[in-house]
Amino acid sequence: MTRFSVNDRPVEYRMDPETPLLWALRDASNLTGTKYGCGTGDCGSCTVDIDGEAIRSCMVTIAECEGRFVTTIEGLTRDRSHPVQQAWVAEQVPQCGFCQSGMIMAAAALLRKNSNPSDAEIDAAMTNICRCGTYPRIRTAIRRAGRVLRGEERIAAAPPPGIRPTDAARAVPALKAPHEQ
Repeated sequence: MTRFSVNDRPVEYRMDPETPLLWALRDASNLTGTKYGCGTGDCGSCTVDIDGEAIRSCMVTIAECEGRFVTTIEGLTRDRSHPVQQAWVAEQVPQCGFCQSGMIMAAAALLRKNSNPSDAEIDAAMTNICRCGTYPRIRTAIRRAGRVLRGEERIAAAPPPGIRPTDAARAVPALKAPHEQ
């Protein structure tokens, strides 16, 4: 039995202690925002926050998480209001979207430590692979989220999950079709 916190809730996994955290999160907790990409720790699609560090969940066992605090993309915020999530939407970062939860978790961990990272610091922290090659937009979104965290900028909030498209268009003008403007 392994005990730790996931998204601020205590969990107890009755699984083999050598089970990768990724599979406990996805299969036992149904937290499928953490993606399986390569299984070797190279791509970063499975990145989660463990005690403030961006960690590849395919490379850590649940035994290694005993007594620790794990945050997944689902636990970052309930309403997608985290500055990184907001900047991701504002800068139109996602293409296919597969790597995005891992990228967002890595960016959030970076900005928690340093809200004004240099390009070199961003490059060093963001070792995740984006198959679509959106790296310039990722860097721009990280810089913008940093400005929000420092109180230098506000981002008009993206619509919350479950909002109807017509209501979203009223809330976020950029979502309006050209004939509606």
